[in-house]
Amino acid sequence: MKVTTETIEKSQVVLNIEVDPEEMERAVQQAYRRVGARTTIPGFRKGKAPVAMLERYLGKEALVEEAAEHLLPEVYERVIREHEVPIIAQPQVEVIKVDPLAFKATVPVRPTIELGDYRTIKLESKPVEVADQEVSATLEKLRSAQAPWEPVDRPAGTGDLLAIDVEGTIDGEKVIEEKDGWFPLAPDARAGVPGFAEKLEGAVRDEVREFTLTLPEERSQYGGKECSFRVTVKEVKEKRLPELDDELAKSLGLGLETLDALKERIAGDIRVQKEREARSLLEEKAVSALIDTARLEYPDVLVEHEIEHLMEEQQRYFGQGQKLENYLEALKKTEEELKNELRPVAERLVTRSLVLHKFAELEGVEVEASEIDSEIQRMLEHTEEDRLRSALQTEQARESLRRSLYMKKALDRLVELTTATDEEAGSGEVEASSQSEEVVENENRTE
Repeated sequence: MKVTTETIEKSQVVLNIEVDPEEMERAVQQAYRRVGARTTIPGFRKGKAPVAMLERYLGKEALVEEAAEHLLPEVYERVIREHEVPIIAQPQVEVIKVDPLAFKATVPVRPTIELGDYRTIKLESKPVEVADQEVSATLEKLRSAQAPWEPVDRPAGTGDLLAIDVEGTIDGEKVIEEKDGWFPLAPDARAGVPGFAEKLEGAVRDEVREFTLTLPEERSQYGGKECSFRVTVKEVKEKRLPELDDELAKSLGLGLETLDALKERIAGDIRVQKEREARSLLEEKAVSALIDTARLEYPDVLVEHEIEHLMEEQQRYFGQGQKLENYLEALKKTEEELKNELRPVAERLVTRSLVLHKFAELEGVEVEASEIDSEIQRMLEHTEEDRLRSALQTEQARESLRRSLYMKKALDRLVELTTATDEEAGSGEVEASSQSEEVVENENRTE
């Protein structure tokens, strides 16, 4: 068997394979036996017809094609194994001829990833601060959420809630009729008709107001037309904000006894949220800087797989389980249009994953079985669903958690390295260098 290999762009290897005539002949003889065993020829029992008769009855070309069809995957697997080709997906195969069999296989292989001197990346991790105004704003939202609506005997103003009956007519035809509706009196209230809220400012209970407004263009067949409104204000309510005191803190059901304790809780929650956002931003900056140092090449199939995954996620979360064609129809997009839209995202995710994995490898990041056990235990403590608890015990779940923890530890290490002072970074260089050399040696041994 003749085999030549050629490495081409985007981490692919082209295998040109030609089978020896002797091996092809053996494959043809095996094809005779297979086809003969399932073919009925008049005058012969199944599987007992002579080769010449079988060839005359079916045609030699059909038997040769049968032999080539069975031989191709067997030969391909043998070549991959003997030449230690690091395949990551199915090949594209082009048959050159069938007798003897010769074909070309274009094979996606492991990506090539080289990182630059990422230890020169320096980022600043700034401590977050919580301003008094932020705590006060949250307190006001809590007061508003706790405030009851109470009737008032005064003209309506911004922020009030009105109980109203509404009639609207166009050219004498009643096109709107709503009874006992509640309308928040605010300039940005979604009344459906611009200017509606302003026309009710200053109204009092039992007052009837009449005015004319232009309906929005998107308002069915009446869009853009003048509508005469008749609005009866049946009640005006306002929010009675609770006092900003210890009683407010107690009423929230948080186990807090004083207003100061509530302020501390709010400040702590805001700090946690801001720290989480700052950490996420720092991670993305570090990853972007790491990617900027990298030289990598990968096969298109990785991006295609990621696009398929993103499409499945979109369909699951936004398509409510409907079929892909129905989901695409709802989006008013073709499958190709959606794929092209998702391609930049998929490319970014693939690049991010490959570069982070290479970084983790060079830095000697590992996930111990005990870490996976601890994570599973933590998750079990927060769920009572039997199905989820059972799923967490599977090997598939453990592997998924291992990958998740691996990436988390890689990010933690990257942030630690890029935000370290010169002294801190220097103390770890010797150890990291030896780890990197060990990884390189291992790679050389496997090539």
